[in-house]
Amino acid sequence: MIFSKTLLRRHTVLPGFDLALGLTLTYLCLIVLIPLSATFLRSTELTWDQFMEVVTSPRVVASYKLTFGASLLAAVINGVFGLLVAWVLVRYDFFGRRIVDALVDLPFALPTAVAGITLTGLYSANGWIGQYLEPLGLKVSFTPIGVFVAMTFIGLPFVVRTVQPVLEDMASELEEAAATLGASRWQSFTKVILPIVMPALLTGFALAFARALGEYGSIIFIAGNMPMVSEITPLLIITKLEQYDYAGATSIAVVMLVMSFIMLLAINGLQAWTRKRQGK
Repeated sequence: MIFSKTLLRRHTVLPGFDLALGLTLTYLCLIVLIPLSATFLRSTELTWDQFMEVVTSPRVVASYKLTFGASLLAAVINGVFGLLVAWVLVRYDFFGRRIVDALVDLPFALPTAVAGITLTGLYSANGWIGQYLEPLGLKVSFTPIGVFVAMTFIGLPFVVRTVQPVLEDMASELEEAAATLGASRWQSFTKVILPIVMPALLTGFALAFARALGEYGSIIFIAGNMPMVSEITPLLIITKLEQYDYAGATSIAVVMLVMSFIMLLAINGLQAWTRKRQGK
């Protein structure tokens, strides 16, 4: 036992556990913990009554509902169609497959302002898509639907790129074995495929949800930013910063941080439970 521990220390790539852990914690403190702590400390400049007045005002509450509701719905949609896109890219070989695969990463590379302007042009009343939706009574630009569309656009790659490697590693013989045992396609999907990809799918869902919560650039162009209608919480934070109301901005940011942390913690707990059921 002593020899194996000595051998492990001798051949390790990192310069010792203590030093590596120290560097990791120092980096996390500088990049994550100190900025977040400063946000919490700045919000303490307000009294509790003032804090509650800021974070529970009708305009702010309406932005919470839109931001979290649209982010959650966009993440769910991306979870379903992201799995479908990843499945098609992995299981089928067709003309233009490499182009489609590259297009998935477009929201990563596209500047958010460009994405917002493009989506607004497409879904406006005289846009390529909006001109056909408007006569049907479906207005996208400058409505909460536009917020949802923008969040869905920027979140799709997170699901596809998280699920795709798992599908590539999964042998197609598993599906064939299920079929030979009499399982239908739906049973093969729910009993064989879905349990294997579920942890990765939940990870992609969490990443897409978190990305949508913090999105700003692509949304403000298509949302219209009408108070109580299509105004997202990050825009309210920016507005208060422009008004030099730093305590009010950080108070809203603190609520966003706490709510986001709770929801992501729940998703991670569900992911851990799924892995435990699979015996991993």
